[in-house]
Amino acid sequence: MITKNTLFKLALAVAFVVISYLVFSRPTYSQSIPNIDKVGHLGSFFCLSYLSYLAFRPKWYWLSLTLASYAILIELVQSRLPYRSASVADVIADFAGIALFYFCNWAYGKYFRAAQLQED
Repeated sequence: MITKNTLFKLALAVAFVVISYLVFSRPTYSQSIPNIDKVGHLGSFFCLSYLSYLAFRPKWYWLSLTLASYAILIELVQSRLPYRSASVADVIADFAGIALFYFCNWAYGKYFRAAQLQED
């Protein structure tokens, strides 16, 4: 029987592969909206944080350190690719995605404690 935990781990692996493919492949899309890629970075790292949290329930500092390292690695690799460029702003957007996840997670927990609701 497949557990929820196994599904979260599988979803995390798929998300990691898809995001890695997108950030390392040659871009084939036009960027008609300035800095839209920053929204993509923020959203990607929010999702990676969320899925990592659901799959492993790591301490906040391990999850943050691991994903921050991945964010920096992405930019280092992109700096070596002729069709990509590295950007400190992308790393900041990645860090913001991680921070946004933890803010939402904190706010969600605060709401349930205040409302005295129970999770399933």
